[in-house]
Amino acid sequence: MKKTPFVEIHEKLGARMVEFVGFYMPLEYVGVTQEHLTVREGAGVFDVSHMGEFWIKGKKALDLVQKICSNDAAKLPQGKIQYSCFPNGKGGIVDDLLVYNYQEDKYLLVVNAGNIDKDWNWVVEQNKSVGAEIENASDHISQLAIQGPKAVEILQKLTPIDLSKIPYYTFVTGEFAGIKEVIISNTGYTGSGGFELYFYNKDAQAIWDALFEAGFPTLKPIGLAARDTLRLEMGYPLYGNDIDETTSPIEAGLGWITKFDKDFIDKDLLWQQKEKGTKRKLVGFEMIDRGIPRHDYEIADSQGNTIGKVTSGTMSPSLKIGLGMGYVATEFSALGSEIYIKIREKLVKAKTVKMPFYKNGIK
Repeated sequence: MKKTPFVEIHEKLGARMVEFVGFYMPLEYVGVTQEHLTVREGAGVFDVSHMGEFWIKGKKALDLVQKICSNDAAKLPQGKIQYSCFPNGKGGIVDDLLVYNYQEDKYLLVVNAGNIDKDWNWVVEQNKSVGAEIENASDHISQLAIQGPKAVEILQKLTPIDLSKIPYYTFVTGEFAGIKEVIISNTGYTGSGGFELYFYNKDAQAIWDALFEAGFPTLKPIGLAARDTLRLEMGYPLYGNDIDETTSPIEAGLGWITKFDKDFIDKDLLWQQKEKGTKRKLVGFEMIDRGIPRHDYEIADSQGNTIGKVTSGTMSPSLKIGLGMGYVATEFSALGSEIYIKIREKLVKAKTVKMPFYKNGIK
């Protein structure tokens, strides 16, 4: 298994360590509910150093990004970030990712940990006809996500950069905890505010120590389990669950990152889906009857006929109800549609709702 620079720290803190997409990662420290609420109410640190980072450089950089990404990077100013996906040439998704316009003719692509090798091979193959300069920097870069309403107050103690001037989906590169050239990024995957820090592996221990000194006693380490419940409350898709090689961005509700005023892989196929509609759609749902939906549970109509499948589900620590996402036949996708989750052969009533489920603690 691959290890991030923080593994020994996680172990000393008593984290429950597990294998996750080939990495040895902390699942939880003190329990998912407590860690989840720590982020909603205070501040938590996630080790997300397992994520992948690709540099796309040179005069052909934008050409390659435009070809392989669904979103329109030509409209992305320097210092801004864009959510996008790699269409796979068959109507599915190679991965979803973040695109950073780092500087002129230089982009940073941040991809999912479990897809690093697959994504890199895809980029290499697609670049053969483009000729951009590409670099897989994944093994050299660490990342920490500091999330929660008290995160900014803690982080501001460690940088001369005015964090209040870094709006959502914007980043700067500068000094943090005395270390130069740290990328300070405002994207978030929790819905509770905060920033991500990208830095070289050699600076990992120093940055971790500085964070917990500045954040004592509020700041706590948070594991992958709470990261999953936090993102699910926000309705953020997880690759491998809610989107994959068999799901199109149109089905997945990602039409907003699929821009047809430029050329890109699968443009014509996805345009047809947008115009004609799809047979299924990804929806959010809340349980009406008591029950906890789980990944791969069947979704049924009132007669018990299967109409879809749960892709993500949990008992929401913030809202205290069962909720989830799943693909259903399009005729059952309208907001307020009554659906049923098959839990131990029983039909448990639910309804489709607008996401995000969580908005500052208010449904």
